[in-house]
Amino acid sequence: MLKRTLFFGSPYRLSLKYDQLVAEPKNGGEARTVPVEDIGFVVLDHMQLSISLPLVEALMKNNAAVIYCNSKHHPQAMLLNLEAHNTQSETFRAQLNAGQSLRKSLWKQTVTAKIVNQARLLKIQGESYQDLLGLAKAVKSGDPENKEGTAARIYWKRLVDANFVRDRFGEYPNNLLNYGYIVLRAAVARALTGSGLLPALGIHHRNRYNAYCLADDIMEPYRPFLDRLVINMMAKYPDDLILEKEHKGELLKVLTTDVHMKKTRRPLMLALSQTTASLAKCFGGERKTINYPGLE
Repeated sequence: MLKRTLFFGSPYRLSLKYDQLVAEPKNGGEARTVPVEDIGFVVLDHMQLSISLPLVEALMKNNAAVIYCNSKHHPQAMLLNLEAHNTQSETFRAQLNAGQSLRKSLWKQTVTAKIVNQARLLKIQGESYQDLLGLAKAVKSGDPENKEGTAARIYWKRLVDANFVRDRFGEYPNNLLNYGYIVLRAAVARALTGSGLLPALGIHHRNRYNAYCLADDIMEPYRPFLDRLVINMMAKYPDDLILEKEHKGELLKVLTTDVHMKKTRRPLMLALSQTTASLAKCFGGERKTINYPGLE
């Protein structure tokens, strides 16, 4: 079932009543309700929002992710259910016991899928892409030659322009990419916990201060789907812009964009659950490959 994404950018009082999220405007107006079981993500982007603990508990029980934005309207924190899977401890053990050879193999698959999707997006945009496909085929176990980095340098200059530098604090459209990637990261983290996996324990990313290393790994092949959305927004907004509610709403659509999973099409949010479920089976020794989507 495709879950809903709710964005609150105005003063609301959020509470729970009869298993429904109740959104009551603080400045007056009619309250709205949404069944908690239909919610996948809640984005809180206003300093005068309030949310009740019973509602938080209900959201967590339904494996919804709650994203908190700071005073500058940037996503800053995320709340996830710690018990989202019935065999979580068993899956944790399998993940913790995974050997180095398995982790390197999984990272090779991840990098290859990412570069192939980057190449496909360049092809869609009418740019040269064959050399990226060559890099994808040349990725070795663990990517010791950093083909991922080589592909990225080529990819961004063709996708945006020759002077573009992908940077967290860089110029437009970095602000669109930054916001979209945070939303995507939250979606991956939610899917990981739903599959009983530990988001902090990555297969490649390792940072003692990062609680979502595995999410940073698994989101890599999904990034080009957000990149395509941003490129389309750039055509609509050619000049630098400050992110407003309408722009954030457009970026949130990445969660419902259709992706190809082998011979089927499904929303990205559902595809993520397939990817993380396949990863859990890789750690458990039930399969050897991660099920990643292809960009078409």
